[in-house]
Amino acid sequence: MSARNAVLDAYQAMLLEDGQRATTLEAVAARAGVSKGGLLYHFKSKEALAEGLIERLDALVVQDLEEMRTAEDGPSRHYVRTSVWTDSALDRALVAVAHLAQESHPGARAAMARARDEWLAQIREEVGSPAIAHAILLIGDGLYFDAALTGGSLSTQVAQVAVDELLPVIDHLLELGRR
Repeated sequence: MSARNAVLDAYQAMLLEDGQRATTLEAVAARAGVSKGGLLYHFKSKEALAEGLIERLDALVVQDLEEMRTAEDGPSRHYVRTSVWTDSALDRALVAVAHLAQESHPGARAAMARARDEWLAQIREEVGSPAIAHAILLIGDGLYFDAALTGGSLSTQVAQVAVDELLPVIDHLLELGRR
């Protein structure tokens, strides 16, 4: 793993565990196992660290959008199926950037809005109806929020039951959108 990725991983983990106030450059460097000079070589400031994490999220969202676009069962079902906490790279980056957004970081807020708009556009393209697309997005968001409320502690099996119960609802919404 590159030193740059190790620093981003450390920063992301600290945001998830302790929030933005705990993420001093010294603490991030120590957590990453690099010197402060090594951290500063890659990220000149705490703002540059935030920008690096936002770039990571953007890249992961692009990857997720491609997976949605090529999913055998379609973008809407893919979105709902993957809207449970799995501790994936996308999950960790999304929640870490959400922490920054909660602290009013404008770049983080913009990244979160961009991701949401892109997911919604992909669903809307499949469904056709803006209202139905929005409902599907909110179902996925609700699953994710539910997992966040439990700290991601719901078992994968319990989360899968919730998804399995909701997929017929998604199918019904897709059918309505095709009328």
